[in-house]
Amino acid sequence: MITADEWERLVSAALVGTDRRPMPDLLGRAAAHTAGARAGWRLHRGEPLPVAPPEEQPPLPGAAGERVARILGGEHPRLLPEWLEAAAARGYRLPAKVLPEVLDQGVRDRSLRPPIGVLAGARGRWLASLNTAWAYLLEEVSTHLATGEHAADLSEVAGAAERRATPPAGGSARPGGAGEPRAGSGGPGRRTPADDPGRPAQDPGGPEASATGSGGPEGGSGGPGEPAAAGAGPEGAAGEPEEVRSVPVHPLWEFGTRGDRIAYLRRLRAGDPAAARALLRRGWEAEAPEDRAAFVHAMAEGLSMADEPFLEAALDDRRREVRSQAADLLTRLPDSRLGHRMAERAGRCLRLSGDRLAAEPPADCDAAMERDGVRPRPPGGTGRRSWWLQQVVAHTPLAFWTGHFGRTAKQIVALNTGEWSREVRLGWERAAVLQNDPTWARALFAVEPLTDLLTVLPPEERAGKAAELVRDQPVDGQLIMMLGGVPAPWGAALAKAVLAKILDTVERQPWNLGELVRLAGERVDPAYHEIAARWSAEPPVQEVAATLRFRSDMLAELEPRP
Repeated sequence: MITADEWERLVSAALVGTDRRPMPDLLGRAAAHTAGARAGWRLHRGEPLPVAPPEEQPPLPGAAGERVARILGGEHPRLLPEWLEAAAARGYRLPAKVLPEVLDQGVRDRSLRPPIGVLAGARGRWLASLNTAWAYLLEEVSTHLATGEHAADLSEVAGAAERRATPPAGGSARPGGAGEPRAGSGGPGRRTPADDPGRPAQDPGGPEASATGSGGPEGGSGGPGEPAAAGAGPEGAAGEPEEVRSVPVHPLWEFGTRGDRIAYLRRLRAGDPAAARALLRRGWEAEAPEDRAAFVHAMAEGLSMADEPFLEAALDDRRREVRSQAADLLTRLPDSRLGHRMAERAGRCLRLSGDRLAAEPPADCDAAMERDGVRPRPPGGTGRRSWWLQQVVAHTPLAFWTGHFGRTAKQIVALNTGEWSREVRLGWERAAVLQNDPTWARALFAVEPLTDLLTVLPPEERAGKAAELVRDQPVDGQLIMMLGGVPAPWGAALAKAVLAKILDTVERQPWNLGELVRLAGERVDPAYHEIAARWSAEPPVQEVAATLRFRSDMLAELEPRP
């Protein structure tokens, strides 16, 4: 930058005028000063950054590292999610040279963040601590917690979490992130109810559960019109608070990232649901609202009536997402208090009259309905009563309808519901998915083939029904949307149906094939690449075969070498 003396001389020259000082010299010095002022930066003394910690995960095989670089470079970019999931499932870490680009991918696409959290390794987290755009990584699963062949030992995972929790000399753990003592430990940094104003603080299943579980005139009953069950607090056991205090806190729960804690909770739920529930209750009030919602969602693993008191109390949470997750899970428990309340409402809304259903939607959405998960404000273009009816039906146990009407699911779905038929069917479809009921899903799919209903069916049946639709329907947006909801890998029946549809369409509507060809290449089992290559010499089929071969090689490169 220009010095003070030089600036004084420049000002002096300008004041004297160009008659006594050459114009080019004056302009040149002024230009130099302008450039310096724009680009200059006063240096400050700073401390050197800590070096990246040592890696604890195995590196990618060399060929796999080259493959992901090719994908990032534009070769089959839509296969990046599959590659990330496969590599994360094996516990690898990314090469340093591709880390920044992969972290940028996570900024743009949130669905990629969980596998990136595993693959980033220690260096990735170090980079994330230096770049706010990549800070999302600090909340993802930091170490592989999968089950099966590549499962990590929890003691090793916890040790890694504790090592991350130990700040470097002269430094400190990131506030609110991994390495901070968690709820129930007495440590600082956890959010308290005062941080989230609105509803009063609530400890699901705590002593206040039986009081706050009333939910208005319909709440708190063991069934329609029945008094609340004794001991409706946590697990219905008076001595459980002491049990909660005695629950050991695993270091991963104490020091892990948000993603670590969710993964650990799911793992614990799979083996010991009661211990997981007690662990949640230990510090529930101090958990951040977004964490509470994620933890309730994780309770779907191992869900049983033993969880009902906890979830019933969660309906009083101050966070809408928590209440919604709790209501969805209670819907899967036909004997829950919410299930009984919804069945009572549904019985008032739908009555059997001969061979038709007479519908009378709710006249309003009262506080008790809102507590039970009914959202009062409808989306744009939907009437309020239509919206309330749809939600009441969606949260009513499906077993209620067959018992109430004395008919099978197939017979009930075939009934005429007049002007409210759309709302009722949408409610049943949502209920079939929430309650994971294949009988109702089959009956509803026969009326309207929605992708969401396919997810409820066993894999072979799902693929078979999808193959039937591929054979019977033209290639249009509805077919593509349906296939887009069928997860990979597609088996032989669906693969052959799609390849046949491509050949059938290539002669008549080749312009319609683009997305179908891409989907087939991404979803068909890559083991079928040779079958696809021999299927036909038509370019669209060969394009599918080439993508399948790419995926086959891609996955083979990730397998550990003996």
